[in-house]
Amino acid sequence: MAKIATVITNMFEDAEYTSPKGALEAAGHELITIDTTAGIEVEGKNGEKVKIDKGIDEVNASEFDALFIPGGFSPDILRVDDRIVAFVKEFMDDMKPTFAICHGPQLLITAKTLNGRDATGYKSIRVDLENAGAIFHDEEVFVCQKQLVTSRTPEDLPAFNREIVKLLENKEG
Repeated sequence: MAKIATVITNMFEDAEYTSPKGALEAAGHELITIDTTAGIEVEGKNGEKVKIDKGIDEVNASEFDALFIPGGFSPDILRVDDRIVAFVKEFMDDMKPTFAICHGPQLLITAKTLNGRDATGYKSIRVDLENAGAIFHDEEVFVCQKQLVTSRTPEDLPAFNREIVKLLENKEG
């Protein structure tokens, strides 16, 4: 089963973390939460609390099979940290499964990894995605090159969860 790096900090969109986490864990995968500092507790926009397993200086992308970026304000906060951006970039450069919902692609934009890639995201970042060279698709979920899975909003979670679990199953097979 996959070991999934989950980059998350305060002001994440609660359901965009808890729902995929539940789907991935139900499929037998392990999620490791990562922020700037280990052991702290971060809080979602609606009060969900998450304990951070590892600080960014304690991890290397090579230790993980996949990357998950929940939405909300968390990706925008995290993308000011060059260490987090470099960590995210490694997953994309290595074509490891990468899952980003809502504002999650903001980290992929900052990592300059979307040029020529198909993606979707929250409506307000559409121009940012296009300016980063992404081909924007206004669809509930979009899978690009059997590696990058993106979705727009919490309403898209059933499709997002289905596709991220399916992609990991296909990687194992």
